[in-house]
Amino acid sequence: MEWNGLSFSETTFDNSYQTMPETQWNYWNLIKFNEHEREDGTLQLLMRKDQCMHCEEPGCLVACPADGAIVQYVNGIVDFQQDHCIGCGYCMSGCPFNIPKFSPTARKVFKCTLCVDRVTQGLEPACIKSCPTGCLHFGTKTEMKELAETRATQLRDHSGFANAGVYDPAGVGGTHVIYVLHDASNPEVYGGLPKDPHIPWTVKLWKSPLKWLGNLAIIGGVLGVFVHYLRFGPKIVPPEEEKPPQGAPQRGSAPQQGAKP
Repeated sequence: MEWNGLSFSETTFDNSYQTMPETQWNYWNLIKFNEHEREDGTLQLLMRKDQCMHCEEPGCLVACPADGAIVQYVNGIVDFQQDHCIGCGYCMSGCPFNIPKFSPTARKVFKCTLCVDRVTQGLEPACIKSCPTGCLHFGTKTEMKELAETRATQLRDHSGFANAGVYDPAGVGGTHVIYVLHDASNPEVYGGLPKDPHIPWTVKLWKSPLKWLGNLAIIGGVLGVFVHYLRFGPKIVPPEEEKPPQGAPQRGSAPQQGAKP
């Protein structure tokens, strides 16, 4: 928050270790705490870093109608350019992770940028730089997948978590923020992480066929006007008859009573 110049909000207490209920337009990074009851009746505290996943096929980018408001760099980072944002909120409906948030004061949408300004200068994102335990790592997607798979193998072979695995959902083409989960077969227990996220079909429908049909309708209307002009020519409006000045007697009317001829 300090690196991105975000204002601090008041924390809330809801009988858990979690300080905020969800991410906000000025609160991009949240550690979710989830008490999960296992089959043997014991409780397991599952923690997840909730932030933008920087999808390879971002639904926010697909849904956005404003050119240049959302960009995706070659390193996979998905960034919002508020100067081009029109505040329509379509990106919010296109995200299967419920990440972009609307600011009622700025009338713009904001989310985590993965500290693209630091990354382009060869630095780590601020959240990873500030992590004191080393549970967060940053590097290329290939490096992170190898590290994550190694950790998942350790959990399966040495810690008794037979379903441990890497969360990198194919429904959005993979993500550039990946998790190692104790139970990759049930990601919903980690604060509602979707098991098979996809871009909503309604977003794909209006952005692809419906948008093209609308463009064709506009082109058809313009062509229709042009053809009508060529066939019938311009419409000539007959000139209106000259009206006498206000208060002047109408031509052909009888003189008023008492008036001299």
